[in-house]
Amino acid sequence: MIQTKKLIFFDIDGTLLDRHNRIPASAKQAVLALQENGHMVALASGRSPFMLEQIRLELGLESYVSFNGQYVMHQGELIHSNPICSDALNQLSAFASLSGHPLVYLDRSQMSCSQEYHPHVDLCLTSLGVAHPRYEKQFCETRLIYQTMLFCTEEEEASYREKFCDLKFVRWHPLSMDVLPAGGSKAEGISILADRMGFTPEHVYAFGDNFNDIEMFRYAGCSIAMGNAPHSLQQIASHVTANAEQDGILHGLKWAGLL
Repeated sequence: MIQTKKLIFFDIDGTLLDRHNRIPASAKQAVLALQENGHMVALASGRSPFMLEQIRLELGLESYVSFNGQYVMHQGELIHSNPICSDALNQLSAFASLSGHPLVYLDRSQMSCSQEYHPHVDLCLTSLGVAHPRYEKQFCETRLIYQTMLFCTEEEEASYREKFCDLKFVRWHPLSMDVLPAGGSKAEGISILADRMGFTPEHVYAFGDNFNDIEMFRYAGCSIAMGNAPHSLQQIASHVTANAEQDGILHGLKWAGLL
């Protein structure tokens, strides 16, 4: 039997959201049309679940991959959970503190900064439309931490990669990296969700714009990079569409024959 329904994953920042952190009208209409036509749609983001809730509700989505693949929901049911090992997290926290680099810890519903205030944290999170998180000394002691944000420059990141082999570092901003368990990726998360929903990779489509989308693009049967994506992501994409502000989602879906 020929599979006519497809599963489409959308990254959020720089993909569904424009530079003003809004979903363009053309993108929202396109995503709603996909669902009306019987296709399955899910989010695939580095964000925590609480940071994508408004977007999920706006688009009427019940399934998503968050924390770059470490937390996967299917129709409101948690089907995959992979928090950072507490020992690794404690070692990272100690090393970052000695290096003077702040961390932001994220669980499924909240986040906390290792410092009361740091300008790099403020700058990076403002770009996501998120306020500087508060400092809470015992935040990690009673919560599962799925991902942290490490704030350091590209020149400073080598020491972390060398020291922490059981962690994965993915840069998303010139001043910040996402930190997750080694081996974790969006590809892992979307493959788990695709399997649960009965889709093989050739029927999976993925839209993205940054380095944390590389593994996802390699998994998906069709990958579409936004016009603002780095060259390395565009090179492996099936197609490069326009920026979000230039109706990139709509044009990409039309190119793929999904609309």
